[in-house]
Amino acid sequence: MEILVAMAIFIIASILIWMFIRNSYRVQNFSFEQSSAITEARRGIETMIKEAREALPGDNGAYPLVLAEDQEFIFYADFDRDDAVEKVHYWLDGSDFKKGVIEPSGVPASYNPEDEQTEIISRYVRNEEVAVFTYFDGDYATLTAPADLDEIKLIHSFLKINIYPDRAPLNYELESDVSIRNLKENL
Repeated sequence: MEILVAMAIFIIASILIWMFIRNSYRVQNFSFEQSSAITEARRGIETMIKEAREALPGDNGAYPLVLAEDQEFIFYADFDRDDAVEKVHYWLDGSDFKKGVIEPSGVPASYNPEDEQTEIISRYVRNEEVAVFTYFDGDYATLTAPADLDEIKLIHSFLKINIYPDRAPLNYELESDVSIRNLKENL
């Protein structure tokens, strides 16, 4: 009888220890995934802000800004410092925040949409209907999308990141503003 009681205690203790270790690995894995997703999104937003800040007229003579929607932003910038101004495209595609780049080609320069090289900047974006991009004029008044490109002076970006939206923790929110240097009027 004593052996059975000792075996039962040993088995219960073993099960509890196994459950504790398993849950610890789950929590650690989830924390690592969430942290990686946030870091990835943070880097993507920082890159986009740096590029947008230095928007330039396109090599084809086009205005620095091309499109200003709630979930999509297109502009020209020399992001890779190769003396050619690329067409840069950021947009939200489902839960993926993406970047596309088109290098100019030909003389006179043109930007062929079929040449766009795309990459995923951030996964697990949960903005749904919330605007990724909000645009402001020189008086910091909000512009409705699609925004008048000539009026834009400041761009606000906002991403909500969450790997598992139905589990805690809640969404991690990333926000940043950028003033486009070449469009400033108060120089």
